[in-house]
Amino acid sequence: MKNVFSLFLVLLVSLAQGQNQKLPLLIGTYTNSCDSKGIYVYDFDTNTGDFVFKNATEKVINPSYLALSEDQKIVYSVNENGAESTVSSFQFDSDSGKLIELNKQKAQGADPCYIINDDKNVIVANYSGGNIAVFVKNNNGSLTEAKQVVQHKGKGIHPRQGSAHVHMVYFSPDKKYVLSNDLGTDAVAIYEYHPNAGTEVLKLKSTVAVPSGSGPRHLTFSKDGKFVYLLQELNGALSVFSFANGQLHKIQETTILAKEFKGNFTGADIHISPDGKFLYASNRGEANTISIFKILKNGQLQTQSVVPSLGKGPRNFAIDPTGKFLLVAHQYSNDVVVFKRDAVSGTIADTGKRIELCSPVCLVFGN
Repeated sequence: MKNVFSLFLVLLVSLAQGQNQKLPLLIGTYTNSCDSKGIYVYDFDTNTGDFVFKNATEKVINPSYLALSEDQKIVYSVNENGAESTVSSFQFDSDSGKLIELNKQKAQGADPCYIINDDKNVIVANYSGGNIAVFVKNNNGSLTEAKQVVQHKGKGIHPRQGSAHVHMVYFSPDKKYVLSNDLGTDAVAIYEYHPNAGTEVLKLKSTVAVPSGSGPRHLTFSKDGKFVYLLQELNGALSVFSFANGQLHKIQETTILAKEFKGNFTGADIHISPDGKFLYASNRGEANTISIFKILKNGQLQTQSVVPSLGKGPRNFAIDPTGKFLLVAHQYSNDVVVFKRDAVSGTIADTGKRIELCSPVCLVFGN
């Protein structure tokens, strides 16, 4: 009888786990090119890849990049709108998908394109402004006016590098540093992060130059935090660095381009699978591809394949927390393509499922 009861408990737990597979999926969009409400919320089933629309904002301007607070109760968004750009905070109910705006602040730079947060601060990369803005969180999750603005200076050799263009800010896994990619100056800046500092939350520690005209865009860390993978937008290079004590040292340079490819392109996004075994990078222009790499034990990359993203302008993509699915947001074909991911080989296969909406450019999974 005891064995039967134990078996029954195991069955109940298994059923509960099987039913608890839906995660919130937030999608940020551009609202100036087609009919979009701003931020959309879906339920995503990590067992099947199915999705259900839950809610959306109203009249939020160009929320092109989003970040969730650690407790999943607040959403932070850039509002990319030239000199009128702002940064917004929203109360978020994951059950209903409802977003209620708390407040917004001036971005302190034109065209913010990336946003991160911890329990103290929200940090924004302003692309056209060429700077980084730090905002403090109020107790309810809303934002103060900018506490610090760090201005980058310089330019590069490419026609798109007439001035500094900060394209990303990113925490090191231990939260001791914030790394910042500057597409305009061909550099990665490493800042010491002092979350409770009076004025100097970010303090420059070092800067690493990348090849002229390469245009560093996005980076990510290996699962153990020992390596950094940097994607260059303008030349399609993918650089591998060792990382320790706030210092980057290059150990490999490869490319996201297929050997036979001859057209124009712009590298976009980069992510590592939850198990840390594979790296993926997206490429736009005439390429419209996802490049797949195996991560070797020494941190270096081995090219596996380059596959079509099945849409136009794969600006952003995300791997769900289980690692079963890879979703690609296509800015120009107005859809999110759902791929099934093989955890052993790293390959992706089209499920045929599509989330159709105006100019999706940011995908964020809740938990």
